[in-house]
Amino acid sequence: MPDLSTEYLGLKLRTPLVPSASPLSEEIDNIRRMEDSGAAAVVLHSLFEEQLRSEAQELDHHLTYGTESYAESLTFFPEPETFHVGPEAYLDHIRQAKHAVDIPVIASLNGTHAGQWIDYAKQIEQAGADALELNIYWLSTDLQTSGAEVEARYLEIVRAVRAAVTLPLAVKISPYFSSLPHMARQIVAAGAQGLVLFNRFFQPDIDIESLEVRPAILLSTPLVLRLPMTWIAVLHGRIEADFAATSGIHTQHDVLKMLMAGASVTMLCSVLLKRGIEHIAEIETSLIQWMESHEYESVRQMKGSVSQRNSADPSAFERAQYMRAIQSF
Repeated sequence: MPDLSTEYLGLKLRTPLVPSASPLSEEIDNIRRMEDSGAAAVVLHSLFEEQLRSEAQELDHHLTYGTESYAESLTFFPEPETFHVGPEAYLDHIRQAKHAVDIPVIASLNGTHAGQWIDYAKQIEQAGADALELNIYWLSTDLQTSGAEVEARYLEIVRAVRAAVTLPLAVKISPYFSSLPHMARQIVAAGAQGLVLFNRFFQPDIDIESLEVRPAILLSTPLVLRLPMTWIAVLHGRIEADFAATSGIHTQHDVLKMLMAGASVTMLCSVLLKRGIEHIAEIETSLIQWMESHEYESVRQMKGSVSQRNSADPSAFERAQYMRAIQSF
């Protein structure tokens, strides 16, 4: 049987199939099902900067409310259930997940500013997470903010988190940089060992009857995998980092394309929400069958084999192929 093992963030994984951050990982039973279905690791749902700020503000309110009324009030302390306990529950969730499964558990922090919330990364490390995925979900809409300022904020956050923990660190970014290769190199230089490509920004819809903006979360399709696949292929072998491919991975063919481009792992989300956690096993079985029929002995053998560096036609990833593609119609 082909060897499906791979390495990501220094973690040795049985296969490249990893459920990405999603509501599915909020339940310990689901994490067990992921392991039973063949997941090599799991990325937990994200803990948001806003949750941590809310907890700090509420705690401050309870500690200071009425303290100017009389001295005795300084001895009063509210019951724990009065607080917003989301962050503490997240730490407990990490501990429970580590106790429940043998696969690596990767925590996820989601933030847009450097600040005190980053200190929480230390607590995530102490809770036993095997690695940390930093999801920088920030789309600048300020006319006064330059591209250089956007990049500087990203790098400030990465450096701050890197300084806070010794955990293996992956950074999930968007493709919206004027020079993505340069930005990717800077993020790695700031302390990231892995890059997760790509974040898909929330794009709301407009209800034309009520004239309201409404949430419109769209699950991915295999068509969207070409963007991360292209950039992983371009960056593979040129930046010292592991690449996690996310968005549009639904079948064994999608997994194979990402591995050949240079990904170390392929992250699954939409397909599991659509078809169920057990679909991981179906993808693995189909992956093995394809590799056997095409005489591949291992994932390592195919990794990066069709990246830009190793492609028979490197220009296919650049403008040189633009006219040819247009004229093909």
